[in-house]
Amino acid sequence: MSKNILILYKSKTGFTKKYADMIAEETGGTAMDFKEGTPELLSSFDRVLLGSRMHAGRIEGLPKVRRLFLKSSVRLSALFVTGAMPNTERKTIEEMWKNNLTREELSSLPHFYLQSGLCYEKMNFTDKAIMKVFSFMLKRKNNKTPDEIGFAEAIAHSYDISSREYLGPLLKHLSEN
Repeated sequence: MSKNILILYKSKTGFTKKYADMIAEETGGTAMDFKEGTPELLSSFDRVLLGSRMHAGRIEGLPKVRRLFLKSSVRLSALFVTGAMPNTERKTIEEMWKNNLTREELSSLPHFYLQSGLCYEKMNFTDKAIMKVFSFMLKRKNNKTPDEIGFAEAIAHSYDISSREYLGPLLKHLSEN
């Protein structure tokens, strides 16, 4: 695998950074906060990956990243997105991709979802309040579906379901391309 890989990440609660560091360990690449990325820096790497989080159905920072890459001489090699939703929620994950990536990106940009978790301790006040209100509303709802019961339990507290094993498809892609 090429050692000249930059794993650029935008991480608010630490999960995306955790995965970026794991990818760097596995590939011999360099993990770096998105804020430090410049067009010149990106251009000095053979391959650049981007990691960000899914927040309210959106890939955080994606418009800024697109502008950054337009100014560099390198293409984005792959995208990984972290979120609290389990990998098994394929339909929701596919919708997230469709709602965030252009048609061209969907077909040409390798993209990977990596389940991670929730960290209330690192959330800002607004995000924390929204999650707590939503959790409270679900708890008070009568005749909850099994999915709603599970979701209410899942968002009631912080948790970490990230795992090195979820990197498999992304690492396989990197080794084959």
